[in-house]
Formats: sequence, structure tokens, C-alpha cells
Amino acid sequence: MNIQSDHKTAVRPATGAGVFVAVVGPSGAGKDTLLNFARRALAGRKDIFFVQRVITRPLDGATEDHIPATQAQFEETSRTGGFAVSWQAHGLQYGVPGDVDRQIEGGKTAICNGSRAALDALRQHFSRFVVINVTAERDVLADRLAQRGRESRDEILARLDRNAMLNTSMSDAVIIDNSGAIEQAGQALVGAIMAAQQTG
Repeated sequence: MNIQSDHKTAVRPATGAGVFVAVVGPSGAGKDTLLNFARRALAGRKDIFFVQRVITRPLDGATEDHIPATQAQFEETSRTGGFAVSWQAHGLQYGVPGDVDRQIEGGKTAICNGSRAALDALRQHFSRFVVINVTAERDVLADRLAQRGRESRDEILARLDRNAMLNTSMSDAVIIDNSGAIEQAGQALVGAIMAAQQTG
């Protein structure tokens, strides 16, 4: 996985009164569902915004609401310093738009669908940074992944083992357990976002 900070106009990390919140989690944890819950719950807040990542895949109405880009468009934006941070994963390119820095410098809280493997680069770029890890019990994750029908049992077990290894590297993360009711975990995520504004 290739990860880099692409902000050419600043040597120092992004600073300001705001905070960058990366919401991460393994497949099957329900991260996107909880982010949608939080987006609705916080829709009236002018001091909180949800980042639209730039991704090299088309919009399909089923996955994350992102800004689609071709490989050439993504590379040009990266070359000209248009991303705060960018990385490659699963054959796709992901970028956090550079204007996020300006909004954070203005005191806003940015909520972003993150990648666990990109956390170090994000920490280096944003001076005020919080990680929220959405997870679920191993059996729940296994059942949800099996229902998707995309992977064999052995592939699912291997994925869960990788998840466990990645989780050990996030000792500073706020943990949201989404094993049960969406409403309960959704409210927990909203509370964690509100608490993040007081960090640092």
C-alpha cells in the first residue's frame, strides 16, 4: 500500500482550531451504515462536515458517496498538490481533498471514512487527530461477511485474523461496538464525534 502526504503548499502539518476524525473499521462492521446515521443526526451542525473522498471508481449508488476520478485525473490532482493525504488500497486510489485543511484551520471538525493502513500518514498531516474504530464481535463479522457471498470461509477467517492484527496498532482509538442495534452504535458514534471536538 502506497501512502503519501500530497500537500505541496505547506511544510508543516495542517494546524488550526478544528479536528480531523478518521472513522475506520473492518468489512462487516457496518461503518458506512453508522456514518450515514451520524450524517443525518448532525445535519444541522455548521461546525461539522463529512469529507467526500476522491476515489478511482465510478459512483454506483451502493458504496460510499465519493468524488469519482479516473487514474489520470487522480494522478494529476496528486501531482499539483490537490490532496492533503492520498493512498492506494485494493487496486484503487484514495485521496482526502486539500480544501479540508482550510476548513479545519477555520475551526471545523472533519469526519472522514478512513483506512486503518493510512492512519500514520493522516496523523502526521493533521495536528489534531482522532481515530474512531467501528468493530463488532468476531462471530458477527463472520456472519455478515458470509451473507455477502463474496469470499470463502477460509478467506473470511484470514480476513478476521488480519483485522485482529491491525486493531492492536490502534491503542489510541475510540472503540464503537456495532454488534447489536444500529441505533445504539449510531448514537455512540455521534457522541464520540462530539467528544472529539474537545480533543487536544
